[in-house]
Amino acid sequence: MRAHDYEIKTERLLLRPMTVEDVDAVWKWVSDERVARYMVYPTYTDREKLVEWLRSIETFDGEYHFGFVRLSDGELIGSGSIGPHKKEGFWGFGYNFRHDCWGMGYATEAAKAMIDFARDTFGITRFCCSHVEPNVASGHVIEKCGLHFVGYGEFEKLDGSCKMRSVEYEGVLD
Repeated sequence: MRAHDYEIKTERLLLRPMTVEDVDAVWKWVSDERVARYMVYPTYTDREKLVEWLRSIETFDGEYHFGFVRLSDGELIGSGSIGPHKKEGFWGFGYNFRHDCWGMGYATEAAKAMIDFARDTFGITRFCCSHVEPNVASGHVIEKCGLHFVGYGEFEKLDGSCKMRSVEYEGVLD
């Protein structure tokens, strides 16, 4: 399966590949400090860096990147990915959404869809995920997906600007 051969439809979302044409929609959450403080990327302040990232995910690297489109209005409201994790035998996943879409169940819906995609397409049953400790809501999403707490780790921004404790989860989902 090539990177762009997939689309997943849930009750309220369409999960589809993202392209450079999505730059304006993605900018709404990656440039928002309320969202970025919980993510591995620093808050975006340069659209060209975002274009570079969007171009980079158009080339398949073993990880499946999705844009989350709200079916009710066709707006791209978040993104996420799933793929092989450095922890042998596990696939990891992650997600982020526009701040105005928090607390509406979209993250759980999208994460479960990505897990189902990996299980149904590739037979993957072992998953792991983590969040920065202050992002308690993300922990609830991960638990709703069937993963359980296994310990603490360390989270570091890609630019090295911040280190925080992370909460680690894993699970076997047949």
